[in-house]
Amino acid sequence: MTTRAASWQPLSPGERSVAIEVLVHGPLSRTDLARRLDLSAGSLTRLTKPLIESGLLVEVPDGGPAEVRQGRPSQPLDVVAESRTFLGLKLTEDMVYGVVTTLRSEIVARLDRPLTTHDPERVADVLAEMTAELAARFPTLTGMGIGVGGLVQDRAVVGESPFLEWSDVPLAELVERRTGLPVVVENDVAALVEAETWFGAGRGLDRFVVLTIGAGIGYGLVLGGKRVPYAEEDRGFGRHWILNPNGPLTPAGERGSAVSLLTIPSIRYQIRAATGRDLTYEEILAGAAAGEPMAVRVIDEAARALGTLVAQIANFVLPQKILLAGEGVGLMDVAGKTVDDTLRAHRHPLALPLDVETKVSDFHDWARGAAVLAIQVLVLGVAEV
Repeated sequence: MTTRAASWQPLSPGERSVAIEVLVHGPLSRTDLARRLDLSAGSLTRLTKPLIESGLLVEVPDGGPAEVRQGRPSQPLDVVAESRTFLGLKLTEDMVYGVVTTLRSEIVARLDRPLTTHDPERVADVLAEMTAELAARFPTLTGMGIGVGGLVQDRAVVGESPFLEWSDVPLAELVERRTGLPVVVENDVAALVEAETWFGAGRGLDRFVVLTIGAGIGYGLVLGGKRVPYAEEDRGFGRHWILNPNGPLTPAGERGSAVSLLTIPSIRYQIRAATGRDLTYEEILAGAAAGEPMAVRVIDEAARALGTLVAQIANFVLPQKILLAGEGVGLMDVAGKTVDDTLRAHRHPLALPLDVETKVSDFHDWARGAAVLAIQVLVLGVAEV
């Protein structure tokens, strides 16, 4: 599928820096752009000219006060956010969650489908059917990103996914063959971190951490405004992050690990093993809020584990902000005080207050993260994120 987006590539490093600055922070005047990027007026003009000619950047009316200048007034530069749309897909064990976003990652449509099989060919068929349905509504669809829990290689191959029971599945190739659209595949946590860094809680921050709680534990570190990739980020490192050596032993994690104490499956397992009742996570949280002894015990232990984990991250990374996200953050509504008390107890009394933001998120946020990866890679050619 040929789109005008192809004419935006390849961008030089300088052009890419200008495009990203305007995309994330725009509209910006040329003066602001030059200051932000430490460029001379001449260098900025040289870099912006091809971006304007290709249609990636446009001049927009300045809504601020008129400025007195010699010669032609300078209009701010911006992107036309609606000129291109992107599909983001998040795969879980039994569902596909999809969103369509603008160039600035604003969600303009949602579409979900059940996943009744893990056969890669059939999964690719489902993704292609969703793409066709959305492409009919959004003819500006330029490309797609797919987020998967597990190890992803070269943004194309799912090397290992325990949730889908996949090994070495060439997902990008399977979907591209069916849709004709360019496809980027990435670990779902990495995609979420990119979205929050560019367009969310971490925008403009130098040191930023994303910690997700849900079916597993996800961790993302941003330094110098860029996500730090690391070898074990796709392999469930939370199994080995020990928070309480005397804590519970569960099927999915080491004794007292972040996974054993904090993940939804482990919390449900603890309640089931102790009471014989198979309760949902929401029912367990409600039970803890109502004072049911076993639910209180398990949720309180999880809250103390979360406070300890956040304190450890803060003590070593010294982030400006930590974002708590994922489908398990309802823990904060029920036991937030325990988390906060434990966090303070594990930090130096003179440490600066830690900015912890809790984001009540669903799987569409993860899908949006995948769409942001598509924007980065397919439009801007950002290969080093």
